[in-house]
Amino acid sequence: MSAGIDFTVGSRRLLSVGRDLAPWEFSLEDALCEQRELAPPEPGRDGLRVISAPLAALPMIQACFPRHLIGGRQDYRRHLIDMDATFEDYLARFSGKTRSTLRRKARKLAKDAGPYEISEHRTPEQVGRFLDIALPLSAKTYQARLLDAGLPDSAADRSEMIELAQADRMRCFLLSIGDRAIAYLCLPVTGRTLDYAHLGYDPDFARLSPGTVLQLEALERLFAERHFQYFDFGQGEGAHKALFGTDHVRCTSFILLDPTLSNRALLGARSTFDGAVGGVKALAERTGALARVRSVLRG
Repeated sequence: MSAGIDFTVGSRRLLSVGRDLAPWEFSLEDALCEQRELAPPEPGRDGLRVISAPLAALPMIQACFPRHLIGGRQDYRRHLIDMDATFEDYLARFSGKTRSTLRRKARKLAKDAGPYEISEHRTPEQVGRFLDIALPLSAKTYQARLLDAGLPDSAADRSEMIELAQADRMRCFLLSIGDRAIAYLCLPVTGRTLDYAHLGYDPDFARLSPGTVLQLEALERLFAERHFQYFDFGQGEGAHKALFGTDHVRCTSFILLDPTLSNRALLGARSTFDGAVGGVKALAERTGALARVRSVLRG
């Protein structure tokens, strides 16, 4: 149950300190449930990593582990799409300007890069082929290079995805120009919820927004299935999530550490680091330099 406590600037991880933490992850249904009962796991040697807990449940979570120290807390909107409608109803929620922008992105991609094709992969054989094509592309993305958040590529991960496909619990999409894949979207299915697990695109095509083009067409196909209740964008904020989401629930992620001397020192260092990064970010926002800083960090 080892896990890293990360020190990050923007999307770049500078340092990761290992700790033995049990994961405690909340599903979207957990987050949306107003009458909830907690079932906390056994903590690891150093404590727990709490992921996407509903913010309203924070006092109850702390009460389950009163001696543990809380740190690395991040509060955010967990964006989602309520799919109990048609795709046309969904599009109607966008402003006319946004709908026009989305259509323009698709036209620009086709004009500047050439005709594109979007393929869907859901059977075990199709998902295997998807991984063969998408994994080399994933390795080029900044998520993989800087965050270790690309498509999982171990034999165990592959087997798990194939098993999910056998149970009709995978939806994967590729956007290709000719025989070159330039964007992928991977969505495991939990119950009637699509989990936004992995989206990536070739950085050579970033200016053409292939991820946005792929997302929109994938949603059109998923709405047409009339099978899903929610599309869950999961942990963290993001412009892409805010653009496509129709609703949100307030959530929080944090770590609960056993109050040893070394863990206290680690939390103190993390708090000091986060405070310094926040100060630099605020200054960059005031001076208009934030966009340039983000570009450098992703480079």
